[in-house]
Amino acid sequence: MILSRAKPAFSPNETSAKSAGRGSSGTKTSLPPFEEYLAKRDYTGAITLLEFKQYADHNNPNIDLWLAYCAFHKGDYKRALSIYETLNAQHPHLKSIAVNLACCYFYLGMYNESKNALVNASPSGLKTRLNFHLAHNLGDESALMEHHQQLQDVLEDQLSLAAIHYLRAHYQEAIDIYKRLLLQNRENLALNVYVALCYYKLDYYDVSQEVLGLYLNQHADSVIATNLKACNHFRLYNGAAAESEIRSIVEQSANAGFGHDLVKHNLVVFRNGEGAMQIFPPLVDIVSEARLNLVINHLKNEDTKEAYDLLKDLQPAVPQEYILKGVVNACLGQELNSAEHIKTAEECFHLVGSSASECDTIPGRQCMAAAFFLAGQFEEVLVYLTSIKSYLHSDDTFNFNYAQAKTACDQYREAEETFLLIQDPKIRNDYVYVSNLARCYVMNGKAQAAWELYLKMEATTESFNLLLMIANDCYRMGEFWYAAKAFDMLDRLEPNPEFWEGKRGAVCGVFQGVIAKKFPVDLLSDVLQLLRNSTSNQADQISKVIRKWAKDNRIVVA
Repeated sequence: MILSRAKPAFSPNETSAKSAGRGSSGTKTSLPPFEEYLAKRDYTGAITLLEFKQYADHNNPNIDLWLAYCAFHKGDYKRALSIYETLNAQHPHLKSIAVNLACCYFYLGMYNESKNALVNASPSGLKTRLNFHLAHNLGDESALMEHHQQLQDVLEDQLSLAAIHYLRAHYQEAIDIYKRLLLQNRENLALNVYVALCYYKLDYYDVSQEVLGLYLNQHADSVIATNLKACNHFRLYNGAAAESEIRSIVEQSANAGFGHDLVKHNLVVFRNGEGAMQIFPPLVDIVSEARLNLVINHLKNEDTKEAYDLLKDLQPAVPQEYILKGVVNACLGQELNSAEHIKTAEECFHLVGSSASECDTIPGRQCMAAAFFLAGQFEEVLVYLTSIKSYLHSDDTFNFNYAQAKTACDQYREAEETFLLIQDPKIRNDYVYVSNLARCYVMNGKAQAAWELYLKMEATTESFNLLLMIANDCYRMGEFWYAAKAFDMLDRLEPNPEFWEGKRGAVCGVFQGVIAKKFPVDLLSDVLQLLRNSTSNQADQISKVIRKWAKDNRIVVA
């Protein structure tokens, strides 16, 4: 919806005649024609020329109209708005001012002001298109359908329709319109950029890159196209490759202003969040992805409350927004033990996972798995995660969730193997990881490995809970020696009749195992040492029984 004129505000001859000036020596200085600046999209040069002419002819509204036009196309919407507001006050008879004001308000995100300005605008195709976009941005579905019906089969209207499809994540519908328009006129090279944007959103980065090349071959200095090329490189390769592509336009965008905010935003993304807290906050209401990326940055820094505050009033419209809202609510729900937040997260994930456009994508299946995970239906979780395992076999977060689901479904051998694939130190030090891996070790007959996990932990509530789990799991699996050690440690940390009963049963289990020759007789000395640490009278009785058996069988015990 870039405003353009079908007819110049003043004649080329007038422009050319007014493009010449005199230097300080009094001699004529030849300047490039104004049209040449426009043809090159050099709006900075055009503005400089117009300001030079305005100095000599400050009462000419045509110069002001062109200044506003160039400022708008340069991306300086505030200056364009200021000029149009002044013109509107001085020359209320100019019919195009109202719709031009509305366009400036729209690009500044002042949608209600834009809508009010259009009330005074004369009927036109631009007014219809702008109302169409305003209805979308203001969430007025009835107005959207009303203005949709007013669109005609002309280039500008069809471009607006395709743009709304794009904004509503209907990328294939937008591609169909752009391709049809390209068939009608292949000279409209900019349509290739729009098609490439759609393919990018559909995760077809190679296709996007190929289509984009058709435009960049003719306009290598395009900020938007070069930025998209960098984004494709980011997805296909890495941030360093993306940054090398965008470097050529960093200075250009900084000087011209056009696309500067988008480039600043993406550089932070390419640099893995470096400078996020300086760049993202001012861009939250300018670049649509800035809010989402700021939320992601807060999540990485474990600032869940700040992430939630940014999203709590957001009504998700596209899958990415639903996914992020689900993640934030899931994190906050676990922190606060809030069933309400967990339910919201489950609903967000289920909406994405069950949608026709996402159900067969990797993010869609991950979302459905997340919904079932939160609902505790781990068999269903495995169905969805197994279907995409080959694509994410080296992803630590995926393996963490997959291993947890395997553990919940008693598939301990596969769970252990998957847990050990994880390399991220943050995950490996997480209590959920340690406790689940310990359970897998015990269930797979590796109680000693589980005990060693406990010994590496500091004395905290989590280590106490892990010890209790090891004690019970080892007892249940017949690993009585480690069960006895665990219950002995628990009894010393927190004297409790239940812990003594567990220790007593485990000691008797070890003794029985020695008699049955399942355990080495050397364990009897260690068992007797554990019994000496107990204050119960039953401990002495058990010790006497063990010593008598050892004596009868000529076994020396300490």
